[in-house]
Amino acid sequence: MIINENEIFNIASESDFRQSALRIFNFQFTQNWVYNKWVSLLNVDPKNVSTIEQIPFLPIEAFKKFEVVSSPINEATVKFTSSATTSQIPATHFVNDINVYEKSFFEGFNLFYGQPADYCILALLPNYLQRSGSSLVYMCDRLIKESKHPFSGFFLDNIDDLISKINQLKQTHQKVLLIGVSYALMDLCERDITLTENFIVMETGGMKGTRKELLKSELHTYLKDGFKINQINSEYGMTELLSQAYSLGNGEFVSPPWMKFLIREVDDPLKIRTDNKTGGINVIDLANYNSCSFIATKDLGKINLNSTLELMGRYDNSDVRGCNLLMGNF
Repeated sequence: MIINENEIFNIASESDFRQSALRIFNFQFTQNWVYNKWVSLLNVDPKNVSTIEQIPFLPIEAFKKFEVVSSPINEATVKFTSSATTSQIPATHFVNDINVYEKSFFEGFNLFYGQPADYCILALLPNYLQRSGSSLVYMCDRLIKESKHPFSGFFLDNIDDLISKINQLKQTHQKVLLIGVSYALMDLCERDITLTENFIVMETGGMKGTRKELLKSELHTYLKDGFKINQINSEYGMTELLSQAYSLGNGEFVSPPWMKFLIREVDDPLKIRTDNKTGGINVIDLANYNSCSFIATKDLGKINLNSTLELMGRYDNSDVRGCNLLMGNF
């Protein structure tokens, strides 16, 4: 069975998505020993899996313990790692074809925002040399390069320079994307910065332990009040994924055609909810065909009636009936 990026990035319908997801499920069951073991522990026979709702989702904690790959690691493999304190184990995502990741984030950005070359991109993130293992930093580094605007760049350590550039850009009609982790954007808005309508502010989550965690709605209200703007955009992605969903200012996330969210029961993580109520977020990311496309995250959320995803926070026991079983039987 051969999976290629043309199949993934040319999905044009729900039927296309479901057919590709089932093909990738069978491919990863045979090629990914971690996922194979997980599916086997659940006593799931792939021959009986005929819908995406029946596909088992791998607990995201597996990326902290194992090499979750469906194709051999090679010299070209890029290793992305999550941020972690000294007492934590970082998650590691082995990306055996970096071109698939670049295709995914460029296609996704183009779908929701247009060409990077239309923007000046200001990133409140550590730069690539400081955080070379970050998939988010890698994505922003490539978007900044494609932007080609002379002001585009990373500014986490030089806020005064960033403020100077913001003040200059406010005098133009240039579209500006100000993207950053939550705590850094909060710090910036406390510098009494008023933005204009040519600015898009996008938060990527992450308080880094420096501030109290806020609900998305609380964070967005804080940033809107601080920057004196009408809306805040969000990016939803993670080390273990190769695709991103975006909220364009209303707190509801939309995914590209090759990515889909399902909601699982909090008390029964093997059961998918269909009632538009809160549960654990499962992600299908078909761009992850070289690792694992079916991931049970530790985030809480719900699917709205318009099929968008709304984040509701996180819960600590998401791996009790998942990852613990996995770890204990390897």
